[in-house]
Amino acid sequence: MKLSRKKWFILIAAVFAAFFAIAVFNSMGKPDAPAAGVVSKDKPLYQCSMHPTIVSNKPDNCPICGMRLTKVENSPETAKPMSKGRGKILYYRHPMRPDITSPKPDKDEMGMDYVPVYEGEESQSESTGVPGHGEAVIRSERQQLIGVQKAVVDEIPLTLSIRAVGRVAYDPDLYNAFTEYREATALREKVKDSPFPEVKERAEALVRSVEFKLKLAGISGSQLEEFVKSGEGSANLLLPSDKAWVYADIYEYETDLVKTGQSAVISTPALPRTRFEGAVKTVDPVLNAMSRTLKVRIEVDNKDNALKPEMYVDAVIQVDLGRRLAIPESALLDTGERQIVFVDKGEGRLEPREIKVGYEADGYYEVLEGLSKGETVTRSANFLVDSESRLRAAAKAPKGG
Repeated sequence: MKLSRKKWFILIAAVFAAFFAIAVFNSMGKPDAPAAGVVSKDKPLYQCSMHPTIVSNKPDNCPICGMRLTKVENSPETAKPMSKGRGKILYYRHPMRPDITSPKPDKDEMGMDYVPVYEGEESQSESTGVPGHGEAVIRSERQQLIGVQKAVVDEIPLTLSIRAVGRVAYDPDLYNAFTEYREATALREKVKDSPFPEVKERAEALVRSVEFKLKLAGISGSQLEEFVKSGEGSANLLLPSDKAWVYADIYEYETDLVKTGQSAVISTPALPRTRFEGAVKTVDPVLNAMSRTLKVRIEVDNKDNALKPEMYVDAVIQVDLGRRLAIPESALLDTGERQIVFVDKGEGRLEPREIKVGYEADGYYEVLEGLSKGETVTRSANFLVDSESRLRAAAKAPKGG
């Protein structure tokens, strides 16, 4: 079949256009992208803050995350570029878990290549005393980029809030015990001049028996004396009026913190807009063996008789811990086995350090061991700093599977 002159012209034009496009593409070449390849040590180096293996001689973008490469200064903290001729490869490590190594090239479960560790790099980190961690060296510019913030270790006033579930008291037994005590002390007073010693002994024994019952309920001797002197009854244990009793249960590990006289704030779902102020009056001396809790009695101002017997309430007891050496909660990295912070040693060096903490209060942890007043710790981006620290430690690890 013969083609017309017009169709031949169109076919020839299309062929020439194709050859021209190929020629232009070859003349342009592929765009230069920073990579973990050969770089010149005589020129400034640029490195990705999130992917240190990406090094280039040009201020370009990281091909992995797209972030702008930052200039590498000539300092001990500078990471070595991934270039040829770096020496003997000692082993390969997992890209995400530096504690996993291999003597030969391998891939992780996501298909990522293991990272080679070259001779000389295994000694870049100093021993820190924290297993699996090395000193992280991160330039100040990169710290700003990944959001590292710091806090000074200092002594600050701490107030611990102990939260407990409770109820408005309806306690006929305790009310009867108070009544018995009043009657027993009145009887002892009446027979104190009796000529019969047996009568006085029985009256005294009755008082001691009721006193012991009240002490088991957490009523102290001074409170009993106050009760006798005032002559007031304990009717608010049955029907609250301007005062009400609240029973709250605190856990075993909190028993050393709660003392009589501490302030408390009471709230209840039945009265969501109202808060009741109170104070701890008694703490039971005997732990509940089943629930491992201790009963605390709180006397509460009960305006308009709003609190009713057996209402469920939430109690917050304020415990003043005084001035304690403390760090922000976010500064602590708790692995379950160890409690770690990163101490700023200057010049971009962040030292991992194992510490011991006490109570958690007001968004801070009480420091028991491991830190001194005036030291500086990181309080944000700790997971990124921890990753860098683990990478440093992995560089020192002996090769093996």
